[in-house]
Amino acid sequence: MREIKKNAIYKHFKGNYYLILDIATHSETQEKYVVYRSLYGEGDLFVRPLDMFLSEVDHQKYPDIKQKYRFELQEIKSATK
Repeated sequence: MREIKKNAIYKHFKGNYYLILDIATHSETQEKYVVYRSLYGEGDLFVRPLDMFLSEVDHQKYPDIKQKYRFELQEIKSATK
């Protein structure tokens, strides 16, 4: 299974970028959730089930999408040296 990097930037297959803050556990079901902040607009905070976050793009529904996974880690280099 793929692992999530905290404090890393991921790109959603529809094009927006998100900062991964943490992995949370539902207190009753023990299901894992990804906690992340949008890097656009108001910088809203979101949660999504870990399994869904790690899932592959449905290429039958979105045949023109080149990205394999719903969210993919981005290797963004610093603008400073």
